[in-house]
Amino acid sequence: MTATDRSHELITAAAQAAADKLAHDVIAYDVSDVLSITDAFLLASAPNDRQVKSIVDEIEERLQKELGAKPVRREGDREARWILLDYVDIVVHVQHSEERVFYALERLWKDCPEIELPADAKATRGKAAEHARLQAAEDSGEPGGDW
Repeated sequence: MTATDRSHELITAAAQAAADKLAHDVIAYDVSDVLSITDAFLLASAPNDRQVKSIVDEIEERLQKELGAKPVRREGDREARWILLDYVDIVVHVQHSEERVFYALERLWKDCPEIELPADAKATRGKAAEHARLQAAEDSGEPGGDW
């Protein structure tokens, strides 16, 4: 079994929305062979809580406006460290960068096939590591730490 066309459509729109709001490391997995509750997961992260919320709000707005999709459940709003949007066909996880590293959801789903994403979303790969490197340089006063 593979993810449905509708799931791919939702994942593509959500990934583009996340990329448009400067999410880091956007990736999607087809989990339909190992889970019966959903077809696909989208993972994205951001370096601060405000950006996590901004990414989630953009995904929610875009899927509603373009595809008429509303999440059946939204969790994690209060602290904005890890917000989950459940659209039944797909589940979107937007995490603070620290939670992304700690929970390492990619490790759990690494055996599942990746879903092809728009170029803008693919371009976000490695952004979290780049941001961490620049932040460390800035914190230590090294050259190259200026934004």
